[in-house]
Amino acid sequence: MCVGDCARCLGGTLNLLSFAAFLANLLLFFPGGKHVHNHQISDEVWFFGGIIGSGIMMLFLANMFSDLRYNDCCGCCGFESCGKRFAMFSSIIYAMIGLLGSGYSCVVSLIAIKNGPKCLMHNDTWGYPFHDGDYLNNKFLWKKCLKPDGVISWNLTFFSILLVIALIQMLICAIQVVNGLLGTLCGDCQCCGCCGEYRRV
Repeated sequence: MCVGDCARCLGGTLNLLSFAAFLANLLLFFPGGKHVHNHQISDEVWFFGGIIGSGIMMLFLANMFSDLRYNDCCGCCGFESCGKRFAMFSSIIYAMIGLLGSGYSCVVSLIAIKNGPKCLMHNDTWGYPFHDGDYLNNKFLWKKCLKPDGVISWNLTFFSILLVIALIQMLICAIQVVNGLLGTLCGDCQCCGCCGEYRRV
């Protein structure tokens, strides 16, 4: 597979993952599937890991990766001299930025899973009744959360989804770093030259 085709495939996968992450983060604003006041939503949801880190940033990268296949040998970014090699080199930089975005989402998800959800506790206050992820191995502790109903499994499910998505996105960005390096050093398999012929760049 040509490096341009590989980048396009990675971009398409990132598109799907970005929409899934965006939706998962959006659903976390409705703990237990219920509408609650803003102060009753877990703090980690407001960090927008799935909307910004694994969502908007990755959508931008996905479009950029997909367009690499169509950059011709004569120019890109408005400069006739840069060519496809420069485009592949720039994709390495964008992939590194993507690693930061997905890494941010990954860290936020891990912290959220460790802290557990914000919920109504027995002292009639909203807070975090769990410590260091103790609720993960002891379902008896789930009784500490009175409301919203099902908030623990809700948060655990969607933050776990965001964690998996972020890890896959990190892997895709790492693959594109290697793919971009190959494209920079070796050129794409073939592309249209300035005179219309097909040749390796």
